[in-house]
Amino acid sequence: MPRIQHSIEILKPPAEVFAITNDIDNWKVLFNEYGHSEVIKREDAGRFTRLVFRLRDQTGSEWQSWRILDHETLTAIAEREEPLFPFRYMHLKWTYEPVADGTLMTWTQDFEIDPGFELKEQTVVARMNAHGIGNQQRIKELIESGKARHATSAG
Repeated sequence: MPRIQHSIEILKPPAEVFAITNDIDNWKVLFNEYGHSEVIKREDAGRFTRLVFRLRDQTGSEWQSWRILDHETLTAIAEREEPLFPFRYMHLKWTYEPVADGTLMTWTQDFEIDPGFELKEQTVVARMNAHGIGNQQRIKELIESGKARHATSAG
């Protein structure tokens, strides 16, 4: 089972980074590979929020996922649902820890590639690794520059 994990420091408070990066409707701005992002169901229950959402990438591939946000510990867990292919499963965990100058944002992905997928696992892992690093750098730049803000703080 491959695991990909990336961390990056963002010079903003953890609650702000958490709010911006979990604003699914804004992912088409935060991530350059998404052409469409849409929350289709939201359930708020105290410190937790459960989101069901759809993403479409620039190639037209579309899938549904769920995400649970813990607003107290600033943790998000997620899982890709359908279609699951090219994965057998895809589990994600994002954490946001305070550090001296802001936030240490860490993304962990545990997954397994479907044996029927045409690309080798090592190729997929390398691509996902590169995408993760690039996405975190892009998000850092957007948040620190003020170009990406949470809807309630957009003023």
